[in-house]
Amino acid sequence: MKSALRIRLAQTNATVGALVANTDELIAQLQQSDDADLIVFPEFALCGYSPEDLLLRPDFHRQVNAQLERLQQATSKTAIAVSYPLYEHGNYYSILSVFQHGREIAHYRKQCLPNYGVFDEQRYFKPGDTSCVFELNGSRIGLLVCEDLWYPEPARAAQAAGAQILVSVNASPFEEYKYEQRLQVLRARCQETQLPLVYVNLVGGQDELVFDGNSLAMNAAGEVVAHLPHCEPASLTVDFVQHEPQPQALPPALVNEDSIYQALVLAVRDYVEKNGFKSVLLGLSGGIDSALTLALAVDAIGAERVRAVMMPYHYTSDISVTDAEQQAEWLGCRLDIVPIAPMVESFLTTLSPLFADTQRDTTEENLQARCRGVLLMALSNKYGSLLLTTGNKSELAVGYCTLYGDMCGGFAPIKDLPKTLVYRLSAYRNTLSLAIPERVITRPPSAELAPDQKDQDSLPPYDILDEIIDGYAERDLSVNDLVALGYDRQTVKDVIRLIERNEYKRRQGAPGPKVTRRNFNKDRRYPITNQYLNLVLKD
Repeated sequence: MKSALRIRLAQTNATVGALVANTDELIAQLQQSDDADLIVFPEFALCGYSPEDLLLRPDFHRQVNAQLERLQQATSKTAIAVSYPLYEHGNYYSILSVFQHGREIAHYRKQCLPNYGVFDEQRYFKPGDTSCVFELNGSRIGLLVCEDLWYPEPARAAQAAGAQILVSVNASPFEEYKYEQRLQVLRARCQETQLPLVYVNLVGGQDELVFDGNSLAMNAAGEVVAHLPHCEPASLTVDFVQHEPQPQALPPALVNEDSIYQALVLAVRDYVEKNGFKSVLLGLSGGIDSALTLALAVDAIGAERVRAVMMPYHYTSDISVTDAEQQAEWLGCRLDIVPIAPMVESFLTTLSPLFADTQRDTTEENLQARCRGVLLMALSNKYGSLLLTTGNKSELAVGYCTLYGDMCGGFAPIKDLPKTLVYRLSAYRNTLSLAIPERVITRPPSAELAPDQKDQDSLPPYDILDEIIDGYAERDLSVNDLVALGYDRQTVKDVIRLIERNEYKRRQGAPGPKVTRRNFNKDRRYPITNQYLNLVLKD
């Protein structure tokens, strides 16, 4: 049967503020899609998501309008659906417009403005209150923008206004298990309205957010009939016959570790490329965190642009050096070995009169980490390389990291990975090719800042620690809630005390991609100075 309508789904990678380059990409997509009746681009494909307080600048809106005019004039018989911010009569709106033959033929204002987690849209925008349905090639298309899909009312209103197909543009960030939640929501909207849906999502890394794409088309029964890739720009044309999308071959489903790993690779690549860095470096300790970070960096930008530095001290084991050398050889990146004993001993000698009559403690341990930080920052400054930090979420949660030491750096690829997930991803990466020596994964973790030191000397086992962190920091469970789940009361209190007392450290840490339901940045905004902990621990 002949197609009555052809809609092209174009999941593009927009850079915030790169208005000319983003518009160039949209025009290029338009010029390559003359067989389509409508091209649908992601939310804010013209300006990137989220522009945050750029939205408050009058000159930003003038530049947006200039590029929007250029894009509008580039249209002819193929219509385009493009999302952008609009300043009008003292208010800001999130707009989705449809242009054809150089003029606007439809105009929709986003109705549901997310204001939770990483979203802050009510700070900027005024919500719309009217549906928009327009006709194209005999089909009536209802427009929606991202959050509108997560509530039944906008889709039902579009149906009531006569829509036969729903089209939604989105900037929905990645997190673990988010894709499955998304499918449930989209399926519910289709089944409630008995309408098919075109869902086009942004792709790319933006500071702590990663947009995973996974654009798709669903039929009226809520079945996925066409699907774009995970975490890469792509486009796909879907034929509609009698207002229903025609099935296409679907890509294989991703396992959870695969989807997270690809998201992290994309996050690193885009942070490096969009911020203009030519190379990255990191401290390679022979431990699992830096090993996974190195693998991500090499997979993101190539081994020739990655430099690892091993900085052994008296407590660094020989196997740590050997494993670091083995990994660098497997991945094909440069490795420098720079012993830090002369630096540490110089500091200790200088400080000895000031440390008189004191006992050795974590201060001396932290000097090792800070000497390493100085070395890495010097290399970063000298060569213009982005320094990647290698701390994970479990460490950041309880402060098991050193300010101005291992926390030095400009981007933290695994800062939202619990330690248990670090292990899972490391094992997963080795299924693709040799990348991380098996001993790095299986040996007990240690900061190697003291003789025979092990992480579990001062922390609960990571499987227990991560579950307590998840319960308290991500799900807001109380001490009694966690004890009722079977955790030791004193252990729970000790972990909570560490979490709350180390907010000041986390606030000074480098940004890194969000992959869990609630990260330690925009998702969880806690005051550094507060005494609520005293009440929590009385629970």
